[in-house]
Amino acid sequence: MTEAPPAPTGADRRRGPFRAGDRVQLTDPKGRLHTIALDPAKEFHTHRGYFRHEELIGQPDGSVIRNTAGVEYLALRPLLADYVLSMPRGAAVVYPKDSGQIVQMADIFPGARVVEAGVGSGALTMSLLRAVGDTGLVHSYERREDFAAIAKANIETFFGSEHPSWQITVGDVATDVVETDADRFVLDLLAPWDCLEAVAKALVPGGVLICYVATATQLSRTAEALRADGRFTEPQAWESMVRGWHLEGLAVRPQHRMVGHTGFLLTSRRMADGLTAPLRRRRPAKAAADGEQGVAEAWGEWTAVDLGERPVSDKKVRKVRRDVTGASAQALALAEDLDTDPADEQDGEPRPGFDPAN
Repeated sequence: MTEAPPAPTGADRRRGPFRAGDRVQLTDPKGRLHTIALDPAKEFHTHRGYFRHEELIGQPDGSVIRNTAGVEYLALRPLLADYVLSMPRGAAVVYPKDSGQIVQMADIFPGARVVEAGVGSGALTMSLLRAVGDTGLVHSYERREDFAAIAKANIETFFGSEHPSWQITVGDVATDVVETDADRFVLDLLAPWDCLEAVAKALVPGGVLICYVATATQLSRTAEALRADGRFTEPQAWESMVRGWHLEGLAVRPQHRMVGHTGFLLTSRRMADGLTAPLRRRRPAKAAADGEQGVAEAWGEWTAVDLGERPVSDKKVRKVRRDVTGASAQALALAEDLDTDPADEQDGEPRPGFDPAN
């Protein structure tokens, strides 16, 4: 009898009864969410009673637990989307609605070789790893060593171990990329146009480039750079917005709040070597092609602050990194001086119930 193949990385953590170390999402009667990591020696406290973690260990997913004050909580394993929105973060995360679009529209398939630039806190990386599976490759490039350490801890916490398909390099993708046979290239950077030479070098003919940018100015400049390069097909761009609905008997209506603009997505494909894409038949107006007064200045050197992004303070990044890796403040300060990663020598766990809003 043929033995069943081993389960994909992290799959066993998604099935069966709750175990010690599992992350569990609790929903209270008002719909508020609390995420805890089960530890037999700990308790979950609120101002309205408590319960012991060990009461959940061994219970099936989808259980209801009652605390000492009689308050009931629905207990479920968090979905990837839940985990991404509640995990510790240094940089802003790519929202699940955009991660799903990236995986689908870039056609990330099992076994694909994917290069990712700008790992941030690891949110998009987890979706890419799930899509390529254990036989693919996701090679992430991140300029900041502290962001790379936070992403590494978040990814290993979610999958339960190191993922066999993931490789991370601390460096600049524009100069350090080593791939020459990548199927897909994902850019989540301030200036994607600076990386087109590296993208063209890395992608196979027909390979897909997908860029995630925050502003229309970035979107325009990226599209024009792709057209001017000549090695890519005509770029396509879009954005997605998600609006939930209130469901209460006959009172069915759109919710007052929605997830509006988070970013633009742009895709293009690598042409075969020595060939250029056919010219578009639709010609833009001369003013659109040549630009008007002030365009050259607007397309100068930018910073994240120029584009409306709030900078992440070094103090906050050190705190988040300490929470997810267990590294001490003294070790982090020493690492900055020695250019080493204290997380490599730590076995710390993320703080249960971490709330990024605090």
